[in-house]
Amino acid sequence: MMKARPRDFIYTTDDLYFATTSYLHPEDRILSFLRYIPHKNGDRLKNGKKYAKVDSVQAYNYLQENYPEYLFECENSQTFMMGVPLDRVKEILTPHDRLKEIMKEDQSIPLLRKVVKVGETFHEKANIPYENMGISGSILPGLYNIESSDIDFVIYGLENHRRARATFKDIKDQDIFQSIGDDYWDKIFKKRIKDSALSFEEFCWYEKRKNNRGIIDGTLFDILATRNWEEIKGSWGDIRYENHGHVTLEATVKSALASFDNPAVYEVTDVKIMEGPPVTVDKVASFTHTYAGQAEEDERIIVKGKLERVIGSKNSYRVVVGTTRESIDEFIKIKDLHMD
Repeated sequence: MMKARPRDFIYTTDDLYFATTSYLHPEDRILSFLRYIPHKNGDRLKNGKKYAKVDSVQAYNYLQENYPEYLFECENSQTFMMGVPLDRVKEILTPHDRLKEIMKEDQSIPLLRKVVKVGETFHEKANIPYENMGISGSILPGLYNIESSDIDFVIYGLENHRRARATFKDIKDQDIFQSIGDDYWDKIFKKRIKDSALSFEEFCWYEKRKNNRGIIDGTLFDILATRNWEEIKGSWGDIRYENHGHVTLEATVKSALASFDNPAVYEVTDVKIMEGPPVTVDKVASFTHTYAGQAEEDERIIVKGKLERVIGSKNSYRVVVGTTRESIDEFIKIKDLHMD
């Protein structure tokens, strides 16, 4: 049986690179999203061949025109999705193995030296074993741009990820790691926020306290969370979701341990429905970076999003924030925010 989890890449028999998007997969394919395609004018080079990075619209269009067999109707989520059929999988590339490779290689490329430095720092300062670390993004398949690529550093295990962020908070701006400047946050704010859900000041306050992104020697790095194998439960098809419109509610965060996972999940309690049907909601899930890590344990939050009935578990519901990339009129916010 092929195993793959978020942050892994799949290299296919059609010379395509996909990024894995789920912990659980159907029997016949690995859920993943097209990232790199061969292209004569591509700006990424590997083994003398050019590749181009594609965005979500380009990815769907490319597959529909060239490889429709990578697209399928997903019954669980009632959406049209991508996934690599098992007979098209040539290789599963894992962040952990790639980091091991880089640490053994000649590190004459500055970008790769910085990757090793990030790993050494979390190993020494946060006491995280190397087997619980990896490198994803463009560096994983070797399709990085030496000048402009970021470092997508993976921490395996949700508790380990929490420890890595706490360490970053303690040591940033003292030595190896620096904070991100407001000019960068301004760029991200303009890219992500397309409504009035968050002001720029609010956006910056939330992002800075997440402590999941920083700078090392002028290069941006992300501290990404992926579950260890023993933290992955269930099978594909165990649970399905049924749309029940939209809802606005207040709740207290019971657990935010998985708030940087894929999707980000908050367990909530003491829920008060402000708009929508009077149902029992016990989880809030986010599919957008903006609302990952947005709240911590015991904080009172206001949530607006899509209400879904969880079919396959006892009569429960979840709220999904980020059903579209821009999350228009969907959000997670602390109820009484004091930005001091």
